[in-house]
Amino acid sequence: MSQVQNTAGQIEAEKQISPLKQQFKEFWFYFSENKGAVAGLFFFLFVVFVAIFADIIAPHSPNQQYREFIQLPPFWQDGGQFQFFLGTDPVGRDVLSRIMHGSRYSLFAGCIVIVISLTAGVLLGLSAGFFRGFYEVVVMRVMDVILSIPSLLMALVLVAMLGPSLQNAMIAISITYLPHYVRLARASTVAEAARDYVMASKVAGAGKMRLMLVAILPNCMAPLIVQASLSFSTAILDTAALGFLGQGAQAPTAEWGTMLADAREFILSAWWIVTFPGLAILLTVLAINLMGDGLRDALDPKMKRS
Repeated sequence: MSQVQNTAGQIEAEKQISPLKQQFKEFWFYFSENKGAVAGLFFFLFVVFVAIFADIIAPHSPNQQYREFIQLPPFWQDGGQFQFFLGTDPVGRDVLSRIMHGSRYSLFAGCIVIVISLTAGVLLGLSAGFFRGFYEVVVMRVMDVILSIPSLLMALVLVAMLGPSLQNAMIAISITYLPHYVRLARASTVAEAARDYVMASKVAGAGKMRLMLVAILPNCMAPLIVQASLSFSTAILDTAALGFLGQGAQAPTAEWGTMLADAREFILSAWWIVTFPGLAILLTVLAINLMGDGLRDALDPKMKRS
């Protein structure tokens, strides 16, 4: 009798957790069909691991200067050991250690940009698509004005007004990304607001906040998540671009764009100082873009093959 009860309890527990497991299995099935997305995911997790444990795994401090080892080439050996695996820069700092610590700033900047732009964009787009009328017109026209200005130029102007720093660069880039989320959230909200389940919620007496946040918003998140994943790589690129132009992170911060700016005059004489930070940006952005393609395949019903 007890065995029957235990079996029944296990079946009931499986029934309770099966919907979540089923959703994850379905997501991973469509995501893993894109082999490039899986490769991008593993490389991105490797970059995240390096960023978190950079203090432990980096062979040197990012700002430690070894004046007796200036501009050493990669794989240089001292007594049969690789002391500077990717060489040193013009002031004797280890390039590998600076790249490892630079991953922190790039990933942190990308995360903050996406969080700010996604949160503000969802709030503005959701409210504009729900309330409509004059408020919607004002919000969308302001977004159109922001979109009419080249994003990098606008970011440069905003950083020039706020002052050059990594924090101000993140704020400026967030503002330039805002219209994409507002337009996407507004379009999804307008489409979802006309569906039967929203009408049923209204008839049941649900308030406006419950309709927006509980009924409509969860069904609008799939395209927003895909947009956020694709914008994440662009945010890293724009942060590096502002750093390269001297408007982002300031020296001696080990940020990838700033490293490129400091090394641009040594392109011909010390190629490794420019090449390896550039490869770090290239591979990280490529991995995130591949992940974004996989998320689109897994979350967009139109992309799913029966």
